[in-house]
Amino acid sequence: MSFYFMKAERFKRYGVVVALAFFCALLLWVGQWSQLPVFSNEGEPRALTQGSEDRSHVALTFNISWGTEKVHEVLKQLEAHKAQATFFISGEWAERHPDIIKEIHEGKHEIGMMGYKYESYLERKPEQVRSDINQAKEAFEKLGFEDIKWIRPPHGHMDKEVLTMIENQGMQAVQWSINPRDWENPGTNNIIDAVLNEGSKGDIILMHASDSVKQTAKALEVILPGLKQKGLKFVSITELVSGGESETTQIE
Repeated sequence: MSFYFMKAERFKRYGVVVALAFFCALLLWVGQWSQLPVFSNEGEPRALTQGSEDRSHVALTFNISWGTEKVHEVLKQLEAHKAQATFFISGEWAERHPDIIKEIHEGKHEIGMMGYKYESYLERKPEQVRSDINQAKEAFEKLGFEDIKWIRPPHGHMDKEVLTMIENQGMQAVQWSINPRDWENPGTNNIIDAVLNEGSKGDIILMHASDSVKQTAKALEVILPGLKQKGLKFVSITELVSGGESETTQIE
């Protein structure tokens, strides 16, 4: 009799362990989904502009739409300083330079898109915008990137209609909180000062890796260690928004 009693007790303990394991797994699953950012407000789609200020994270982002020289200089600086970044790339450029896309990906950087053609969405008809986004998605899928979720509309131009179309595609628009206007080539020191003087927790920094920028790579030699000295860690956009309150901007 005692044997059956002990056996029953053992099964009971095992049952409790299994139940606890299932409960913990459920909590982890729910927690994972709860960390996914939601950027709509009362049905209004919004653009991501900044991550949480609760963590010492900062996101470097680089736009690329043409040229092949400067991107290698930027990648060299990121590798030297062990800094992760997110690259927003036009689909048309990606198709032409799959080898560079591969290099960016192998450098552990995140890939986002800027549509297919680098033309303002505010100057195109809605059906043209939808077509451009779909064409870009197809281009990146052929290169092996089937789950791109971040998009920066060309020139950063967007309105409510554009944001709605982006949201309907299951994607999220990304803007920025710091813009040193490096594409204007204002001077290396001006680029450095604009980033280091303002850069803080949660910032999304807009920079470029197209051949139009002549001073960006040189500026990164100071910017990257400078932001580290401020106690900031370079992360992807995905990591920046995970598990924290992110700021969004409502577009009129």
